[in-house]
Amino acid sequence: MASPGEDPSATVQPFTDDRLGRCLQPFMLSQAQLETVRDLMLDNMERGLRNDYQNPSSIKMLPTFVRSTLNGKERGEFIALDLGGTNFRVLYVRVSSTEKGGLEKKSKTFTLPQNVIQGTGEELFDHIVDCISDFQIANSLQGKKLPLGFTFSFPCSQTSLDQGTLITWTKGFSASGCVGEDVVRLLREATIRKGNSDLLVIALVNDTVGTMMSCGYDDPACEIGLIVGTGTNACYMEEMRNVEQVDGDEGRMCVNMEWGAFGDCGCLEEIITFIDQDVDEFSVNPGRQRYEKMISGMYLGEIVRQILIDLTYNGLFGGNISQRLQTRDIFLTEYLSLFESDTLDQVQVRSILTELGLRSTCEDAVLVKEVCRTVSQRAAQLCAAGIAAVVEKIRENRGLDHLKVTVGVDGTLYKLHPHFAGVVHRTVRMLAPLCDVTFRRTDDGSGMGAALITAVACRIAGAEPQAA
Repeated sequence: MASPGEDPSATVQPFTDDRLGRCLQPFMLSQAQLETVRDLMLDNMERGLRNDYQNPSSIKMLPTFVRSTLNGKERGEFIALDLGGTNFRVLYVRVSSTEKGGLEKKSKTFTLPQNVIQGTGEELFDHIVDCISDFQIANSLQGKKLPLGFTFSFPCSQTSLDQGTLITWTKGFSASGCVGEDVVRLLREATIRKGNSDLLVIALVNDTVGTMMSCGYDDPACEIGLIVGTGTNACYMEEMRNVEQVDGDEGRMCVNMEWGAFGDCGCLEEIITFIDQDVDEFSVNPGRQRYEKMISGMYLGEIVRQILIDLTYNGLFGGNISQRLQTRDIFLTEYLSLFESDTLDQVQVRSILTELGLRSTCEDAVLVKEVCRTVSQRAAQLCAAGIAAVVEKIRENRGLDHLKVTVGVDGTLYKLHPHFAGVVHRTVRMLAPLCDVTFRRTDDGSGMGAALITAVACRIAGAEPQAA
C-alpha cells in the first residue's frame, strides 16, 4: 500500500475483489463476535447497576426515576417542553379515553438565537418561558395550571423525577450559570421572574425515555427505548432490586443506559479497526463513545470515506484520490442511505461520486455500494447486539422461559436507511432466540413522551400536583 505522502497512481495495480475483501474483512462480524459483544454489554450493564468501583462499567446505567409505564388510566392536560438544540418545541397534550379521542396534540417550534444560547442562564430560561407563554396565549391556555414535562437532551445527573444537574453543555450551547445547577430549578425560577404561575414542572425526561413512553401509549408491551440517529442510546425498565443507586426493592424503574460509551474501557478492542481508531482520534471526544462511533449517523460517513481512501491506494478509482475525498467528514452519512437504496441506479451513484471529485467506472460504483453496505450492516449488527443484551437482561430478571417485549425506536438512521432496521431485527432474533421482540417507530418520542411521563407521574401521585 502506498503511504499517504506518495502518489498512489505511480504504483497502482488493477483493483480486484480480493483487495476489496481484505479491506472490508475487519468490518464483517461473525455470529461469535456479535455474541461476545452481547455478553460484554450484559456484563457492563450489571456492573453499572451495582456501582462497582473496583471494576467500573463503561456505561452509566442512570436512574431516571420513571417508575411505571402507561397503564391506560392516565387522563388530563399537559404541557411539554422539548429542548435539545437551537430549535425547541412546546406542546399541549390532552390525554383522554379512546372513546373520547385518545390523544390530542398541538405544538409549535421556536428558535433560540446564538446570543441567547451563548449568553447567561437567566436569559436562556427567560426566553424559553416567554415562548411557552406565547404558546399558551395562542392556544387559550392561560389560567390553566398545567403539569409540565421537560425533555432536556443534554448530559444530566438526575436525582429525582424533577431534579437533574447539568454536567456539561453540548451542541454549541454555553449559557453561563447552568453547568452544575439543577435545570428544573432554573426553569422554575424563570417562571417566577416572568410571572407565569400556570406551569407546574413535574418531570425531567431523557429523549430515549420519552421514546419508550410515547410508543407505550399504543403498545403496553413497550419497555425499551432506542435512539439511532446522529447519536445512539437506549433505556429499559429494570427491577428496582437491581438499581443500587436508588433505595428500595419494590417495582421497576426506567434506566438510561448511556450506552454510547460502551467500549470506552477497552473491552471492544478486538473488533475496533485501524479506521475506527483514526475516526476516534480526530473526533471532538477521542477515547470516548467508542460504541456510538461504530453505529451512529455522526460517524458512518467518515468511516466509509476512510475505507474509500484505503481502497484507492489499492487501485479503486484508478488509484486517484481527489482533494475533496481527503477532507474529513465530506462523505455524508446520508450517502449511505442513498447508495443502498434499491431505486438508485449506477448513473446516480457515479453522479454523487463526481461531486466528490472522483472519476468512477461502473465497477467502482458497485464497489462503493458494497463498502456502504458493509459499514451500515456492521452498525446495525452492533446495535442489535446491544438490544439482545437488554432483552435477555429483562427475561432473566423475570425468570421467564420466553419474553415478549416491544422496543420503541426513534432516530433518522433507523428510520431513513433502507436496510438498517431489517438487519437489526434479524440480528436480534439470532442473538436472543428466547425473546419475541417487536420494534415500533415513533416520530415524536421526545416531546409526546415528556407529556406522557408527566401523565404517569400524576396518575401515580393520585392527586393534582402542587407548585414547587
